[in-house]
Amino acid sequence: MRVTIEQVSVHRDGRGVVFEPLDPARIAVQRNVHVVLTQPGCVRGNHYHRRGAETLTVFGPALVRIRDRQTIKDTVVPEQQAVRFTIPPGVSHAILNTGSQPNLLIAFNTFDHDPADPDVVRDVLIDPSPSHALA
Repeated sequence: MRVTIEQVSVHRDGRGVVFEPLDPARIAVQRNVHVVLTQPGCVRGNHYHRRGAETLTVFGPALVRIRDRQTIKDTVVPEQQAVRFTIPPGVSHAILNTGSQPNLLIAFNTFDHDPADPDVVRDVLIDPSPSHALA
């Protein structure tokens, strides 16, 4: 399995936006889902999963950094756009809110969440300190 990056259709009207964070074909294999609001300048992730494949849908603005083996790839998610990342086990990922308002991340995982044995290994790709904030 390789990392995939997909643009997600975002529908807008006077009330706001609507998008589908996961395509119907992948819903059945998910064992966990969580919704994350991240404050401006803050980082989420900075880890990889040992067992579960994770699908992240990020509603920007954000910078998503992925390390697959020794290759690092940065993807900019523009403001008011949604991008879906499917990340296999062992691939590190981090998400930085590059905007001035909270942004949204919806994460699905194929492995059950167990607080006593979390399926995450810390791997810092983006410095979580305030000094990393983008100008």
